[in-house]
Amino acid sequence: MRRQLSALAVVLLLFASAGAGPAQEPETAFRRLAEQLARERLDGVEGSEARQEQALGVLDHMALETLNAGGEPNLDAMNQRLAALVTQQPPVGEGYRAVRLGGRPAVYALVANFGLGGPSAVRIYRSAAGRYALAARIDRFAHKDFFDEYLELVPVAAPVVLFVTVTGRTDELETGAFMAWQFDGERLKVVWSSDILQQSSYESRPDGFRLTYCAQTHEDDPRICRRMTRDRYIWQDAAWKRVEQTPLPVPKR
Repeated sequence: MRRQLSALAVVLLLFASAGAGPAQEPETAFRRLAEQLARERLDGVEGSEARQEQALGVLDHMALETLNAGGEPNLDAMNQRLAALVTQQPPVGEGYRAVRLGGRPAVYALVANFGLGGPSAVRIYRSAAGRYALAARIDRFAHKDFFDEYLELVPVAAPVVLFVTVTGRTDELETGAFMAWQFDGERLKVVWSSDILQQSSYESRPDGFRLTYCAQTHEDDPRICRRMTRDRYIWQDAAWKRVEQTPLPVPKR
């Protein structure tokens, strides 16, 4: 954690000293970095972890200001401020949003999408000794198998801090990748991951996480689904388990 805080301090110092003119506001510097990250991805250029961490460091600073302000954090106000950071109009695929997860004291997540094609990331904040700090991160540098395009985060009702990340789902077949994560207060771990699922949709309810998808495609035309399935997952006996699988009618396309 000391290393993360030091990195954030360096980022803010760089913003304050950038250029020969007046110091840049963090929001201005963030927009510049976000535009560069999105442009590199569209151009097929290998992105810089340092540059991505600089941009995410600004989001960390904004989130922690709210979380450590005292009292119940005002997520609505925080998300309005984050929404004002978007650089693309209309903001197709770009967005920054904070979410309350479970736990006591509550754990919070910040979801960052720099553009429709990525990159995307998640930041996890927890309270220790009465102060919130960055505790974990999800991105393609920290998790090599993470597919970081068009990220959504879905909290799951459970006695532990549990959530599902959904990535992809931008093509006409709504093809997506799903991963369930548990945060124990110190460590973030993947407890389940799906195959790449076609015609996918999802819903989180008090009785579990429902995932609907095409379980079998046509041999000659993958756009044609031959079997639809809905799975229901819950946290049970300290593990993520599929407790129900239901066949569904194949929708007409």
